Amino acid sequence: MSDPVGHRGPAASGPAAAAGEPENPENPENVEYRVAHFQDRLAAEELGELGVRAEIRAGAIALTGTVPSARCRETVLRIAREELAGLTVHADVVVAETTRPDHAEEL
Repeated sequence: MSDPVGHRGPAASGPAAAAGEPENPENPENVEYRVAHFQDRLAAEELGELGVRAEIRAGAIALTGTVPSARCRETVLRIAREELAGLTVHADVVVAETTRPDHAEEL
């Protein structure tokens, strides 16, 4: 299932902003920088999530992977909205099944 996460809005960070230049959120160089920054945030913050991939596909960002809980998934999507604002984002991030099996495994 794919959840559109992105929306149109001003970009908050990037190399052009650091140089005092107006930013074009759809500039390919800027998009790659923003995707890398998104992945850094996922790995470095309280989430420590390395199971989510962000790839640029056909002008949009595709988020894929598996996370341990619904709360973790919501955090990933929140960070994506913050870091990738103004870009089209499709999220296919699923929550891992952690319930006990309801029957014995047959070998």
